[in-house]
Amino acid sequence: MKLAKYLIIVLSFFSFSNNSYCQEKPKKVKNWALSGYTKSLQGLYWIKEPTFGIDEVINDVFLHNRLNFKWFLHKNWTFKAELRTRFFFGELSKSNFFPDFKENLKEGNNDVLNLQWLNLGNQVILNSVFDRLYLEYSKEKWEVRLGRQRINWGINTVWNPHDIFNAFTFTDFDYEERPGADALRIKYYTGVASSLELAFKAFGDTEKIVGGLLWKANKWNYDFQTLAGWANRDVVLGVGWAGAIKNVGFKGEMSGFLSTNDAVAHTFAGTVSFDYIFKKGMYLSWGLLYNATENTNSNLFAFDLSARNLYPYKWASIVSLSHPITPLFTGALAIIYSPVEAHPLFINPTLTYSISQNVDINLIGQIFLQQNANKYRSPINIAYLRIKWSF
Repeated sequence: MKLAKYLIIVLSFFSFSNNSYCQEKPKKVKNWALSGYTKSLQGLYWIKEPTFGIDEVINDVFLHNRLNFKWFLHKNWTFKAELRTRFFFGELSKSNFFPDFKENLKEGNNDVLNLQWLNLGNQVILNSVFDRLYLEYSKEKWEVRLGRQRINWGINTVWNPHDIFNAFTFTDFDYEERPGADALRIKYYTGVASSLELAFKAFGDTEKIVGGLLWKANKWNYDFQTLAGWANRDVVLGVGWAGAIKNVGFKGEMSGFLSTNDAVAHTFAGTVSFDYIFKKGMYLSWGLLYNATENTNSNLFAFDLSARNLYPYKWASIVSLSHPITPLFTGALAIIYSPVEAHPLFINPTLTYSISQNVDINLIGQIFLQQNANKYRSPINIAYLRIKWSF
């Protein structure tokens, strides 16, 4: 925690220096860069869950700031630090529907180093964490990273069975950068569109060892990849591809998880997707997920997320589209359906308006429906208003 505080102070100093520098005439090329954004997210939650005796309307607000810092130490060496700070002062942390809200903010699920500062008050919560902090060496065909980083081995947009290091959930739309992991990653480019990548995640518990080898190649205008690894006592074997059938994008990604723990079953996760861009800019996609893991918790916002368990239900299908109504105004809609007993539906409409070059406003809905006595009911509906200023 002391290390996190020290790094926050240093990064804040660079932020102040950058603002001061912009007011002066440039004298020489900088060997560092600073960017980021500040967001305000207002959420209104309508929750009605008779099973747990919950019937409430929650108004939640939090401010979100991000600082992205790069230091070009040498032509082959780069240091990168990204600080994520959130200030919660709404009612979400006090809701019975999200009992683990505060616990989930605490670091420890995915990282070994404590690079977080967390102040859990009764009325407000302040949380700062470095989700990127690494040193990178790059020369010719080699690329080496050591530290907290995003290891992005996934291919598909929504579900990624190859994402054994840092899985993410589709409902967490406000975290565009996605989580990172304390790891060593070594990449060697064997060609223009082919590479070998070796990565190991730091661990303090032998039960949480994660590592793997990823091979990428291009053939017949398709990008292929093969994964072999070890993740939390699972032997992981996977294949994936990305290409097109005529003008329609076609992607696939699947992994088998062979457990070495007798108490945990072997499982499989696979997904395919198609997408197409129309002449006037409309984007349409369809994806299918098969998730063999049996879930005891079907709460879309609180299930045990991992690469072997990407969704609370065995089958899921998503249809999404977006269309630029005007050059500054865009509408989008995503619908996820699962053909299980309750026939759950997740509906996610989004409206985006660009106020200026660096200011955007979003209106986002998250509606969860499930069938009961042949009628659909909604245990939770959420409406978000987000304003984002980038710099």
